[in-house]
Amino acid sequence: MGETFKDVRRELLSQGEENEMEIFGYRTDNCRRALCILGYICSLGFLLLVFYWRPDWNVRANCVPCSLEEADVVLLITTDEFHQCSRKKVKWIFLAALKNSFPDRSDQLIISGEDSIINKAILRPELKVRSIDVQKIRYVWNNSEKQFQKIGALEDSLSCSAIHSIFGSGFTNEEAEVRRLICGPNAIEVEVVPIWKLLFKEVLNPFYVFQLFSVCLWFAEDYKEYAIAIIIMSVISIALTIYDLRKQSVKLHKLVESHNNIRTTVCRKNEGCIKLESRLLVPGDILVLTGNVLMPCDAVLLHGGCIVNESMLTGESIPVTKTPLPCVDSSMPWKKHSAEDFRRHVLFCGTEVIQTKPSAHSPVKAVVLRTGFNTAKGDLVRSILYPKPMNFRLYRDALRFLMCLIGAAAIGMIYAVCVFALSGEPAGEVVKKALDVITIAVPPALPAALTVGIIYAQKRLEKKAIFCISPQRINVCGTLNLICFDKTGTLTEDGLDLWGIIPSEGSWSQNIYKFSSSNTLPWSPLLGAMASCHSLIVLDDKIQGDPLDLKMFEGTDWEIDYVCSEENDDLTTQQAMIVKPGPNSSKVPVEGIAVLHQYPFSSALQRMSVITQEIGEDRLTVYMKGAPEMVTSFCQPNTVPSDFSDKLQFYTLQGFRVIGLAYKPLGVKSHAEVLLLKRDFVESDLIFLGLLILENRLKVETQSALQELCSARIRTVMITGDNLQTAVTVARNSGMIFEDSKVILVEAHEVEGSNSASITWKLMDDYEHLKLGIDDTCIKVDVMSSPAKGKNDYHFAMNGQSYEVILKYFSNLLPKLLLNGTVFARMSPGQKSSLVEEFQKLDYFVGMCGDGANDCGALKMAHAGISLSEQEASVASPFTSKTPNIECVPELIKEGRAALVTSFCVFKYMALYSMIQYLGILLLYWERNSFGNYQFLFQDLAITTVIGITMHVLRRLKTIRISV
Repeated sequence: MGETFKDVRRELLSQGEENEMEIFGYRTDNCRRALCILGYICSLGFLLLVFYWRPDWNVRANCVPCSLEEADVVLLITTDEFHQCSRKKVKWIFLAALKNSFPDRSDQLIISGEDSIINKAILRPELKVRSIDVQKIRYVWNNSEKQFQKIGALEDSLSCSAIHSIFGSGFTNEEAEVRRLICGPNAIEVEVVPIWKLLFKEVLNPFYVFQLFSVCLWFAEDYKEYAIAIIIMSVISIALTIYDLRKQSVKLHKLVESHNNIRTTVCRKNEGCIKLESRLLVPGDILVLTGNVLMPCDAVLLHGGCIVNESMLTGESIPVTKTPLPCVDSSMPWKKHSAEDFRRHVLFCGTEVIQTKPSAHSPVKAVVLRTGFNTAKGDLVRSILYPKPMNFRLYRDALRFLMCLIGAAAIGMIYAVCVFALSGEPAGEVVKKALDVITIAVPPALPAALTVGIIYAQKRLEKKAIFCISPQRINVCGTLNLICFDKTGTLTEDGLDLWGIIPSEGSWSQNIYKFSSSNTLPWSPLLGAMASCHSLIVLDDKIQGDPLDLKMFEGTDWEIDYVCSEENDDLTTQQAMIVKPGPNSSKVPVEGIAVLHQYPFSSALQRMSVITQEIGEDRLTVYMKGAPEMVTSFCQPNTVPSDFSDKLQFYTLQGFRVIGLAYKPLGVKSHAEVLLLKRDFVESDLIFLGLLILENRLKVETQSALQELCSARIRTVMITGDNLQTAVTVARNSGMIFEDSKVILVEAHEVEGSNSASITWKLMDDYEHLKLGIDDTCIKVDVMSSPAKGKNDYHFAMNGQSYEVILKYFSNLLPKLLLNGTVFARMSPGQKSSLVEEFQKLDYFVGMCGDGANDCGALKMAHAGISLSEQEASVASPFTSKTPNIECVPELIKEGRAALVTSFCVFKYMALYSMIQYLGILLLYWERNSFGNYQFLFQDLAITTVIGITMHVLRRLKTIRISV
């Protein structure tokens, strides 16, 4: 596209983001516009139809290039491999109407935060703003930066202290009104598309336009039978497509309609707290939150704490604890201050606030971070409304072949014109015969036939409880040759069984303590950690939370209670969680434990901590649990048993889930002092308590499904957030790694103080290893025998940290590792998406199967994402299975292969049939005097070919459907 737009100033829109686009400025030219209108009239609307298909031609025909600052029309081209074009008109947002509402400050209209995009976008004294709307997102013109920038969200460059100081007291009505006009309403509006619009858009597809042209020509030649058959087939195809699109539109509308009708409490300067409709919220507004409310926007928690249900976004039904953004005096952007764990401060749109935990003298407050389609839920909806096109080889090759047919048709048309013109035929007859050649060479029934085949495949999938929101991806499923699986909840059961604990005393681990119904755990700090270090809550008289926390707490036989402290304001009613010994627990010297403060579990930090106080005592205690390697890094070295590594490896190699526990007496402190303590101090110099061992069993269907995929030569890979050795054991037990295969552990580390890294690799059963420098690009696996046919003799395994280092420093080595990489553990959601993308770069057709928790990004990135969750998060995945196991994967591939073969054979049949007719008609034109003989000859040949290909399709379809 660079040659086409070389004279136009080129900028990037949403630079560095997934929807990055090139933006070019144009100014409408009246003379060009008039000529185009004349062209529409002369071409009977065909030119307008061409411009509908090619927006870039439309812009270049009607406009002249100019800078973005002067443009009234912009042309957008995606920077990916598809180079999709769209035309957008630059709009003006007028703020002059605010002069009547706010006469005192109408000259300035200054917004909080002098450097905000909104301030830089307002043209003074005109009081207007230039904007464009792209895929439901608004961009405004930044006068100082001279570019269009996204609006509707707080700037990521703001620091923690800036968010607290600038937005801590809320906006005035004037400031809020200006933001509302510029940012737009806080609404995720998805209209139910009228049937006539769907019909109009479907009929304007180039194939159907060509089909209409062909049918009209055939009726003019009195060729009614075939024309009527094509009409019936096309009507059925269009009706099925429109029905499916309409059903999806209604479903999506119902999904978001409740979002726009929520009443919220907002703080305003000089007015206090007022009630507003959620659609009136703007970025920077201060929300006052209470329990049992649906979040109408993305917001950053400023004061107090919350427990939320994020199942609508992640598919995870486990309650999540949110903590307030620290007020740190630093210039560092607020997201970077919290590293990868900034999500623990953010309340996402569409999630439900189950409980609120006000601070001592303040209700729970949050500042609005993003509104409308900028929110997490809005982004989810946009991914459905504007799906990423598929780069599917079948469709590319089919289009190229059609171009060849069109070229052949052009030759035939010229030949027909010459033959009939030399024969002295009337001009009208010459035109009809020439056009008839095109309708014969290019099969007009092809799109209808392909659509009907895919629709039937979708119906068969629905009978197997597999639902699809992107029918075109069914064909892609037939080409999948690598499937990535999440572990917990996908390959293994959701629940965990408490197997035992290994207490630590002094420098040696004690014997394991196994849980049974006949004995209970005696009192010790280890019991205190199990009873209090969790994020469980009581909801509807039932304890809910993470399955690991739930099993750990159930092993203590304790109970959860709450103590409420009433303040003067109802909004500051505070609840403190109390855990007490239950009737079946062993006798303990404490009445209970109060949890004063909690640092929730973070997958990035791999740990959680609580500050507790024994009832009736003044001293405080810190408890920590998390990944054993992480917990021991915060403990005093002399409290960690010398055989810690051996014990950990012994149990993880057996497939157990292992959790480390630690504690520290904190001394006597007041509640106010507790809130001021820094986490670094709280989580230092701990005393190691021991290991908690839980068992996570494979699902019954896992082994058979993986064996079926292996038999079909489809590669399987595990991507999990669990321990690496546990993941390898599960891979062996499930059959993903054969028993006699060797596993090579790959570890990569950055060298501190230098821009370099090193790789260490070793056999997981062997402590001898080889260290590679940053310049090494290959690994000699000379101890391995050559892989047997159909299986690998060795597999690479690595964790997320090593993957990041290899991706950064050893990018040329990464493809070689991925070719035999089978287990990827301790992977964050972002790393999962990145890994799927790296596999795709190796020309794999990648499927991803997960339960929806932390897998949404990878499900969207894969060629075929299969969600085992029925929650709202599943709408981000092309396929959703109501059967909560991986048996759906082979079934989907079977139907995909069947649909793919059907599509290919239909295409082959239609193309061959058209070519036979094309050659026949040319010979008929050549031998016009012996028309009848050639007619019967080619009719027999066509009928024989049709029967042969039809039988081949049926045989091929039956074979493929039972081969996987």
